[in-house]
Amino acid sequence: MPTKSTTKTAKTTKPKTASARVAAAPRAIEVAIPDSYTPISMWGYFAYTFVFAIPVIGWIICICLAFMANNHNLKNFARSQFCWLIIYVIVLCLLAGFGILEYAFQALTNH
Repeated sequence: MPTKSTTKTAKTTKPKTASARVAAAPRAIEVAIPDSYTPISMWGYFAYTFVFAIPVIGWIICICLAFMANNHNLKNFARSQFCWLIIYVIVLCLLAGFGILEYAFQALTNH
């Protein structure tokens, strides 16, 4: 005897009035973000970029925040700035090693 297979489908009803549509709208769930994951504002990024650009002192602050910051967003931003600092130092050493840096300084001072 063949078995009868039935599938159940969910029935949805569409609201007929405007007030019912508003009530049926999905609600946003507010989640508390831990302090270690709070986002950095646009002005925060601007200020940190400005501070990291200060020679020697900014670089020390960048290294400290890259390894010791409590906020993960700030720590990752400081690490990215630290990587750029390392790239700049490597490029500067390569330019100095090939003599291009000396040639550029002589060209600037002779004019």
